[in-house]
Amino acid sequence: MSHAYFDHNATTPVDERVLDAMLPYLREQYGNASSRHEFGTAARKAVNRAREQVASLVGAQPVQVIFTSGGTEANNLFVRGAAAYLKPTQIAVSGIEHPCVAKPAQDLARQGWQLRKLAVTHDGEVDLADVNAALGAPTGLVSVMLANNETGVIQPVAAVAARARDAGAWVHTDAVQALGKIPVDFGALAVHAMTLSAHKLYGPKGAGALVVDKRLELKPILHGGGHERGLRSGTENVPAIVGFGAACELAAQRMDELGGRLAALRARLETGLREMGAMIFGERAPRIPNTSYFAFKGIDGEALVIELDKLGYAVAAGAACSSTSTEPSATLLAMGVKPDLARGAVRFSLGAGNDMRQVEDFLAALAGVVTRLKRLTAIAV
Repeated sequence: MSHAYFDHNATTPVDERVLDAMLPYLREQYGNASSRHEFGTAARKAVNRAREQVASLVGAQPVQVIFTSGGTEANNLFVRGAAAYLKPTQIAVSGIEHPCVAKPAQDLARQGWQLRKLAVTHDGEVDLADVNAALGAPTGLVSVMLANNETGVIQPVAAVAARARDAGAWVHTDAVQALGKIPVDFGALAVHAMTLSAHKLYGPKGAGALVVDKRLELKPILHGGGHERGLRSGTENVPAIVGFGAACELAAQRMDELGGRLAALRARLETGLREMGAMIFGERAPRIPNTSYFAFKGIDGEALVIELDKLGYAVAAGAACSSTSTEPSATLLAMGVKPDLARGAVRFSLGAGNDMRQVEDFLAALAGVVTRLKRLTAIAV
C-alpha cells in the first residue's frame, strides 16, 4: 500500500537539520535564558540568534520579533493586546480568518467593539471595495490573513494595509500559512503586526512569533517575569525557538526551488482532479504553490478523507484546527459556495517530501474512491 502525507498546511515534519540545531538545547545546553550564569548566557545567545534568523526571513529587525507559543497566541496577543490600548470602535476582520483571529474579535464585540466581517469574492480574495466601505466607519483594528489555510489564496494585504493606515487603524496579518512558501516582507506589506509559526515550515510545534511595528502599543495577555520586552512573560522554550530560527534560515535557502517543484506537482494533481469532475476552490486567484482545495458534487468530504486514509493517503476535510466540526467550511460559505458542496471540501497540501509518483498514485486511488462513493450515494438515493 502507498503511503503519502498531503496535509502540510496542518503541520510539517521537523526537518533533520532543524532537529540537529535543537538537540543541544534539549541535552547539554538546558539553561534558562534569563539566568545570569554560563548556562543561561548560552541559552540567551541561542534565542537572540533565532530572533535574527526569524527577522531576516521577513525583512524585520530582531527587536521586532516577540516569541510566543505559536500562531494562536500571537494572534490573540495582537487582537486583545492592541484592543486594550484603544477605545472601542470597529474591528474589521476578513470573513475567512482562522478561529484564533475570528474568536477574539467576537469577544471584543461583547466588550463594546463593533465587529465588521470583510467580504470575500467568489475566488476567495478579500473584496477591496468592501474594505473601503468598512473603513468609512471609525476603525481601530484590521486583521486580514496573508494566505488562507484552506484555499491557499493569497490576500491583498498591502492594499488593505494602505487603506487601513489612511483610516488611522492598526493593521495585522496572520502570515502563518504564507511563511516559507512565498516571500514575506514585513515592510512591503506595511502592516503594524504579523503572526508567524514554526511548525508550518518544518520547525517544531510550540513556537511562534508576533512581529511588531516599534510604534505599536500592546498590553500583554500573559503577566509574569517580563520576558520578550514585557509583552510575553514565561520562560522561553529555547529548543523550539532555536528550531524556529533554523527552519526560517532553511526556508530562505530553498523557498524558490521548493515552491517551483510543489507548483508543478499541484498542476498535475489539478489536471487529474478536473478530469474527474472536481470543483477546485480559489483556482483563479493567486495561491501559495502547495495547496489545492476541492470537492466532488454529492460526495461528503469527511467520507473521502476516511477512505483515502485507509489507502494510506493523509488529506484534510477543511482546516485541521476545526476539523472536529461537521459544519461546512466558513471560508467556503464566505466565498458563496453552497453548503452541500462546501461539506464535500477536501484540502490537499504538498510538502518537501512529496514527489510526482505519489501524486500519480494518489490520483489513481482517488478515482477508485470517488467511483465507489458515487455508486453508494446512487444506491442510497
